[in-house]
Amino acid sequence: MTSSFPLQRLLSIMKTLRDPTAGCPWDKAQSFETIAPYTLEETYEVLDAIQRKDFANLRDELGDLLFQVVFYAQMGSEQGLFDFDDICAAISEKLERRHPHIFNADENADTKDKAQVLLDWEKGKTQERADKALFSALDDIPATLPALMKAHKIQKRCANVGFDWTTLGPVVDKVYEEIDEVMFEAKQAVVDQEKLGEEIGDLLFATVNLSRHLGHKAEGALQAANIKFERRFRQVEHIIRDAGLTMEDASLEQMEEAWQQIKQQEKSGLV
Repeated sequence: MTSSFPLQRLLSIMKTLRDPTAGCPWDKAQSFETIAPYTLEETYEVLDAIQRKDFANLRDELGDLLFQVVFYAQMGSEQGLFDFDDICAAISEKLERRHPHIFNADENADTKDKAQVLLDWEKGKTQERADKALFSALDDIPATLPALMKAHKIQKRCANVGFDWTTLGPVVDKVYEEIDEVMFEAKQAVVDQEKLGEEIGDLLFATVNLSRHLGHKAEGALQAANIKFERRFRQVEHIIRDAGLTMEDASLEQMEEAWQQIKQQEKSGLV
């Protein structure tokens, strides 16, 4: 079992950094609001290390993310709101409550498959929202979520109460419908940019729904697409430089030829 000393050491360091007299001027000046952007940054750095499978770096980035939690705990303690133990107790109670098949001697635990466990999890979350007097299925979705993640969560919540297509056909049809509406607005003699933006948003929302119905999260799929595009584009730059050109001097046809060359090499397993 992991010793509690490293955690106690970290909590003690955080308390010292926030000490009104001997603490660090920068750390003492921070608030929940000013630390929040750093939390988001550290989260993305964790995800980046996982994507790159850099596990030595992942250890360090997870430490940075843990420090964010410790920072919030210290500020909460100073204001009499909560402390680190309260945070640990809250998540422990939630995990036990949402896993009755593990912790509550559920007699049917051995027969439950993954789908049933997930269903029980969602039922538990629904009950928690009811206990908090949250009456909409969409209550408590964070407003600050990245748009693709938020769209997925909204759609999933709606699906949990039956507001969802049960077959793939209408989902696909909706994507095509939204494409048509985008192009209709784009081809107007005088383009209403506000209306066009609205239709583009509808198309993105429908695409997230298609991704969800196919078992993928759009945020992760787009991240992977970004990585693939960046890798290929860097290779295009390399090919163009090897041809004695700059990207600015190369024609679109030359760049397209390089792009197709890279795709063919990927299919052949050469890169």
